[in-house]
Amino acid sequence: MPPRTTPTERQKRIGAELRKMRLAAGVTTDYAAGLLGIDRTKISNIESGVRIITPDRLRTLACHYACGDGDYIEALASMARKRERGWWEQYRGSLPAGLLDIAELEWHAARLHTTQVMHLPGILQTEEYARAIFDGVLPALPRLEVELRVVHRMQRQQVLDGPEPMEYMGFIHEAALRMRFGGSKVMREQLEYLLLMSERRNIVLRVVPVETGVFPGAGNAMTYADGPVPQLDTVLLDAAGGPIFLSAESQIARYRAHLSWMEQAALDVAQSRDFIHGIASDL
Repeated sequence: MPPRTTPTERQKRIGAELRKMRLAAGVTTDYAAGLLGIDRTKISNIESGVRIITPDRLRTLACHYACGDGDYIEALASMARKRERGWWEQYRGSLPAGLLDIAELEWHAARLHTTQVMHLPGILQTEEYARAIFDGVLPALPRLEVELRVVHRMQRQQVLDGPEPMEYMGFIHEAALRMRFGGSKVMREQLEYLLLMSERRNIVLRVVPVETGVFPGAGNAMTYADGPVPQLDTVLLDAAGGPIFLSAESQIARYRAHLSWMEQAALDVAQSRDFIHGIASDL
């Protein structure tokens, strides 16, 4: 397979998992290259995501790395399998690669959890609310890019539709519900849309009131994407410089603990709906 100029986060993850397996087995890149009959530099390129690996070659490496977790190996092989171009690929070259990686992560996730502090969940935003967010970026974005970002964000919502929609749970801090991006009318329509979407069987929204006080991860919006197996779970942090993808076991464990804390502290579903409805009524 030819090398990629810029690997996607999904391809980087495959490579990172192979490198983790190799190091755990105490295998050198020279030995791994010999197993596949390739130059050792190509193993480094595979592990960095620059070079694509086929499912069969991935299974060969995993076997010689003495990895006995069949479900994990098959999940990785499935990730490596060539797929049709995702809908987000139409934006490659027009939008930052990080935005495309977010869409790809959501598309392949088994389940999504998010925590939001200042903005409402991107996957549940209205066009006008999203437009207000992108209009506030400094330096100002060109109008065409703003509109492309809005359309891209709306298309991300398709993972919540269809005959087998993805399960989604969003924890939203009260501050995000009260920030009037776009003005009162836009915000009221956004909150009403949240309430409408919360009636779907696959969507759960829970509010964290300001009275809760200090909470973990208060400075970051976070997405926790369940993979096909727990070892392939991914955490996405929303940062000013672009999305940050985390996959180390210690990092994953930390954010699982954050979600557990939110489960205990947030209002229940009915209380959360009443809370959102009350804020919308005051606008």
